[in-house]
Amino acid sequence: MRIVIAEDLLLLRDGLVRILTDTGHTVVAAVAGAPELEEAVAEHRPDLSIVDVRLPPGFRDEGLRAALAIRRGQPKTPILILSQYVERVYAAELIADGQGAVGYLLKDRVTALDEFLDAIERVAAGGTVMDPEVVRQLFARNNGDRGIAALTAREREVLGLVAQGLSNSAICAELVLAPPSVEKHISNILTKLDLPPSDDTHRRVRAVLAYLNQ
Repeated sequence: MRIVIAEDLLLLRDGLVRILTDTGHTVVAAVAGAPELEEAVAEHRPDLSIVDVRLPPGFRDEGLRAALAIRRGQPKTPILILSQYVERVYAAELIADGQGAVGYLLKDRVTALDEFLDAIERVAAGGTVMDPEVVRQLFARNNGDRGIAALTAREREVLGLVAQGLSNSAICAELVLAPPSVEKHISNILTKLDLPPSDDTHRRVRAVLAYLNQ
């Protein structure tokens, strides 16, 4: 996989380069700022970009803004955002176009190597991946929402795993459920969140977005 990295911290940037190259990927550019990120993506057309939310010059949300600009110019360009903290607005804005091929991970997740590598593969393949801690905190905040409150405990578990980007088969393995049971739970979730029939991938992304936006 050809990857662009945008991270201002030299140690983390170099660490990401080493992890990715050691696991068979090619880092075509590793930059420290948002303008350089946009230039690198335009030049290399990578399979995935890994982007810190906060980049120079302002260290606010320049990385996210650059990622969104890239997605507007090149829809479905795979982007994995890294953040120091759980920031719900950023997570929701990232997936707002409903196209998939996006992820939002906390930087601590990079040290969980298998999870990190799995996340980049899923995002590059067009999936949507949310950090488990992001999912946990957002569920805690959304307990009073009518749509979320209508979900059973099992449905909340399933939606949490959908938000993390797991496929139906992976959810089956995680919860030790048969495929028809998982399909039924997902159908119930989409109905309770008032998401009409459409492309299955888009419905899953829209379910996560509805959940983030409560």
